[in-house]
Amino acid sequence: MGHNKKERWDNMEKINTKAEKVIDKIKKIYGGSGDVVNRIIDIKGTKVGCIFLESSSQTSTISDFIIKSTVLAEKDKNLFNNLLNILKNKLFNCQLFTIRDFNEFPYYLSSGFTIIVVDGYDEAIVMETKANLDRGITEATSEPIIRGSKDSFTESHSKNLGLIRKRIKDPNLWFNEIKIGRRTKTKTTIAYINGIADDKKIKEIKKRLQKIDIDGILDSGNIRDYLTTQKSIFPQIKSSERPDIACQELLNGKIIILVENSPFILILPTVFLDYLKSPEDQNQKSVNITFTRILRFIALIITILTPAIYIAVATYDQNTIPDKLLISLAVQREGVPFPTFFEIILFMTIFEVLRESDIRSPSNMTTAMSIVGALVLGQAAVDASIVSPITIIIVAITSISSLIFQDTDFINGIRFWRFLFIIASSMLGAIGIISMCLLLITKIASLENIETSFLSPLAPLEIDANKDTIIKFSNKDIFKRPKYISTKNETKQGGGK
Repeated sequence: MGHNKKERWDNMEKINTKAEKVIDKIKKIYGGSGDVVNRIIDIKGTKVGCIFLESSSQTSTISDFIIKSTVLAEKDKNLFNNLLNILKNKLFNCQLFTIRDFNEFPYYLSSGFTIIVVDGYDEAIVMETKANLDRGITEATSEPIIRGSKDSFTESHSKNLGLIRKRIKDPNLWFNEIKIGRRTKTKTTIAYINGIADDKKIKEIKKRLQKIDIDGILDSGNIRDYLTTQKSIFPQIKSSERPDIACQELLNGKIIILVENSPFILILPTVFLDYLKSPEDQNQKSVNITFTRILRFIALIITILTPAIYIAVATYDQNTIPDKLLISLAVQREGVPFPTFFEIILFMTIFEVLRESDIRSPSNMTTAMSIVGALVLGQAAVDASIVSPITIIIVAITSISSLIFQDTDFINGIRFWRFLFIIASSMLGAIGIISMCLLLITKIASLENIETSFLSPLAPLEIDANKDTIIKFSNKDIFKRPKYISTKNETKQGGGK
């Protein structure tokens, strides 16, 4: 820590004691940009300079509070004893302080602060005059809300912290801020509940964030790769734009990362089973939640294995299906010039293109495009004997099953492994599917992030934590937090053992 202070001191540039020279230097740094605005006021021979960025600051606030207060300071009898302190006392703002390093000027100017420099002083007054450049708090768009809070995170960093604070009123809710990016100086906040979150995990996350050396961070997604040590198609860090989810995870002992100008937070540690859960699960009856999670697990198996099983059965293992079904499949494929493998790959690719166009197109066009694309292409392909009807059914079942999952990165991971299973089954049939299953399980089991296994709490097995996995116990029967998240303050509900 002492080394960091010494380094900052060595890199410090003193502020010129002439206000005009300071302003000229700032203009030069910004290349004469049109949004750099300044005002020099002469107070009985002493020049006071105010400079701000019109694009980031509220000009009415500057006129009403800074310029008027500066002019009124001229009437003070002790004006020449310490003009800088007099100005500080005349300016009414809770976000007001002084700085001595000229290198800090660009950061504060870009953040919506106004800087005041006075002749004869090598320090400057910094006052917050931010313009409201953020959208208001709205409903989450990427995570559908059936029952729960309707608000969502925004691009405003302070608002996001406030949305968490209003839900968790414990002073042990700590926010540690780190600035990342040589040029953007992006505020990145690590949020956790002291006394619940694991100290080793907090320390490791801070260490990884502090190691990031890049020009800029513009979104929370930019730092995900820096927080993981193992490469995997499946995401090891979950993101969300809902404050209620963030608070629920904080209460479980997890750590949240909020990035300035990003409405999506990162949740660590994340395990595989988290992607089979829904934010609404805590607000519904445990029996219904268990049934829904079993459906999600079945949907996961269907979306990964169904095309591969069909290829294996139709190509290599025809003796495993009844004769009537085999004859039906043969009749449907009569006249189709392409092998089963090519049919599946062709239409799976077409569906993925439709899904991407659905996501990227304007919202008022997506539904119509998807319906027309699926119906017209599917029917036309069957009529033209390019593909068989059973292929359309297989692709449709697989595609519908994949829509049950919300996280885009998780869906992409499923897609990747689905194609691997298709290739393996087309080469080796059932043996290829079994081999890929073993490879998939081995790969998932080998993943670990921040000392947490990706298959927790199934492997290693943790009995108490399995009360909220595929089978959901009633909330009143879950007394302890999962140990794989944190071993501190395990009891979350009184009366449990």
